[in-house]
Amino acid sequence: VQLQASGGGLVQPGGSLRLSCAASGSIFSINVMGWYRQAPGKQRELVAVITSGGTTNYADSVKGRFTISRDNAKNTVYLQMNSLKPEDTAVYYCRYYSGNIDYWGQGTQVTVSS
Repeated sequence: VQLQASGGGLVQPGGSLRLSCAASGSIFSINVMGWYRQAPGKQRELVAVITSGGTTNYADSVKGRFTISRDNAKNTVYLQMNSLKPEDTAVYYCRYYSGNIDYWGQGTQVTVSS
């Protein structure tokens, strides 16, 4: 499985960004896709995940601001990020997993700064 993430960038506090991650290769119909992030000097943490059935889970720090969605026909997961804060600055990684199959994307930088 290959994961291609896009959509990161520089945005001012209060702004919005949309991340996309497209999976290709041997995709299992039952899977979980999602986003994690890692800020400098910190451990990688969950941002949001979504199952192939549409069940979602969010980190408390992003609830009400971020929305994860997916298009199963395109094997693509999206992360709409609104009301961005400086503390959201991090490298965002896409993840795909199904059973004992676990893949990570290359990461995309999100910087929130004025």
